[in-house]
Amino acid sequence: MSLYQDFKPSILFLAKFIGLYIILNIAYGFYLDASKGDADVVTKIVTEQTAWIIDLYEDQISTGPTEDLKSIFIYQGENPILSVYEGCNGLNVMIIFLSFLIAFGTIGKKMLWFIPTGIIVIHLFNLLRILLLFHVTISMPEFLYFSHKYLFTAFIYIAVFGMWALWILKINDK
Repeated sequence: MSLYQDFKPSILFLAKFIGLYIILNIAYGFYLDASKGDADVVTKIVTEQTAWIIDLYEDQISTGPTEDLKSIFIYQGENPILSVYEGCNGLNVMIIFLSFLIAFGTIGKKMLWFIPTGIIVIHLFNLLRILLLFHVTISMPEFLYFSHKYLFTAFIYIAVFGMWALWILKINDK
């Protein structure tokens, strides 16, 4: 057997994954360009949903645009606590999740329910991530950079890896 034949499944997976990832990121770029300098719709929705959850147990929670209009603040009273930017909306993580699933498996009934379920799980983990960042900002602001950059980024990717493992080991048709 040739080296290509030995690695053909891996090469095809990588080609499909990278190709789909690039195409979806280009589409995402067009989506962001359509926002014309304002915060995009999904970022607004994610911020408002997080603020709604926080408002269930904290007082005077609201949202509003930042001065540059590209992000949304979560306020407590008059105080801006946390700024939510486009990169915090979870869409890029969803693109990675989707690219992997389509590259790895065959599109069928199981994938058609697993993709929306996975996207909902990612969305919920992302809301929890932003909610936790809100509380870190209030109680341990010196820990915010580490929490945002490393801790809670790992948190959301662990959820994605868990869903991939579930897909590969339990759900995917072979």
